[in-house]
Amino acid sequence: MRKKNVVIEKVPVSGYAAEGKALARQDGKVIFIEGGVMPGDIVDVRLSKNKKDWAEGKAIHIHSYSDKRITPFCQHFGTCGGCKWQMMPYSLQLEYKQQQVADHLQRIGKLVLPPMSPILGSAHTEHYRNKLEFTFSNKAYLTNEEVQALNGDIPRRPALGFHVPRLFDKVLDINTCYLMQEPVNLIRNTIREYAVAHELSFYDIRLQEGWLRNLVVRLCTTGEIMVNLVIHHEDKENRMALLDHVLKTVPAITTLLYTINPKKNDSIFDLEPKVYFGKGYAEEKLEDFVFKIGPKSFFQTNTYQGEVLYKVTRDFAGLTGSEIVYDLYCGTGSIGIFVSRQARKVVGIELIREAIDDAKENAARNQVNNAEFFAGDVVDICDDAFFAHHGQPDVIITDPPRAGMHEKLVNKLLEIAAPKIVYVSCNPATQARDLALLDALYTVEKVQPVDMFPHTHHIENVVLLKKRENNQQ
Repeated sequence: MRKKNVVIEKVPVSGYAAEGKALARQDGKVIFIEGGVMPGDIVDVRLSKNKKDWAEGKAIHIHSYSDKRITPFCQHFGTCGGCKWQMMPYSLQLEYKQQQVADHLQRIGKLVLPPMSPILGSAHTEHYRNKLEFTFSNKAYLTNEEVQALNGDIPRRPALGFHVPRLFDKVLDINTCYLMQEPVNLIRNTIREYAVAHELSFYDIRLQEGWLRNLVVRLCTTGEIMVNLVIHHEDKENRMALLDHVLKTVPAITTLLYTINPKKNDSIFDLEPKVYFGKGYAEEKLEDFVFKIGPKSFFQTNTYQGEVLYKVTRDFAGLTGSEIVYDLYCGTGSIGIFVSRQARKVVGIELIREAIDDAKENAARNQVNNAEFFAGDVVDICDDAFFAHHGQPDVIITDPPRAGMHEKLVNKLLEIAAPKIVYVSCNPATQARDLALLDALYTVEKVQPVDMFPHTHHIENVVLLKKRENNQQ
């Protein structure tokens, strides 16, 4: 049995693998490394898994740094779960993301690929997100260095920030986050300071008790700011006092809501946010399209790059005004509405009924009269009667979640056999798996990676599929 929890010394990091793990090769074994290291670093690695041909571990000491390493800009780097690639120049991040897409499509999909277009980087590498969710905890997470500095006298300090990776009950208290523009830091810090000063209880996720649970902030390019404070139970006097204080301190807030969540999990999709101030939603723009975003709505979290992503999708669809476009996993209708002016008709399908309600309202707001939206499973909805009424699709756009498309849907797409499919993915690995199944009928014509999340390993990828000529009906 191969030992784990052993330390391998002076390992040269050579590249990156899936999920942003650094990569090294030593004595014929591949080692996947976590811990804020990058190619060119020489590190000691403590193994957590140790197999014959591969191992996993965490870097515990860096002997020498890559000459390409830069100084991270955030004080929380290395502890917070986000922005793990701050130590890399952005141009190098883009290189590794481009390579990640190519590796997945070739290794998993085993596809014949055209030349891949260069990745489209983000013009904004800081302050690019439009939504963040923070968590309250009655016990702030302390780093090993902080614990040692306290000499065992560890205070019981509350926190409002982000979960520490892989530790469900540990929350890192965040002072300044660079993912969103101000006044987001002011909002979060104002609420924390008021809550501490007035001895309001922060939630204890293990004991399932406490009052303050989550804080969700959305900041739109339109300037609108929507804040949703999630509390465990009603406490009208303290709730009103806190919310009034926030509005007085941050008058730029356009919508302020609160949600009561007595459940054991943090999901609010089965709960009803209550409007305390404002209209109860925010408005965001993509080109000149305006979208209503409620507290439970899904919307691309990087508006700037979301517009870039949708332009690529529209370009790949190659619409001339005569096509029927089916938009699968349409959510609140943003992609379908975005391409609607170039299509004869758009048919959007989404499992979540509330999202379809938003899609219909967004279409009406933008005077899009050639789009219809339906709640349900594509596999169930798209039968002969549906096609007879709405028409066979000339182009299918599919934008599934990270898990990719269900195999039943892939088979349904092969049955529908539309001339073109534009596959938008936030996970090139599951996209490659699905493309391999679609390869029976389609060829990959174009591949365009788009970076939506600078300083992370996450990457969006758009693929254009065309039906093989020998399969044309």
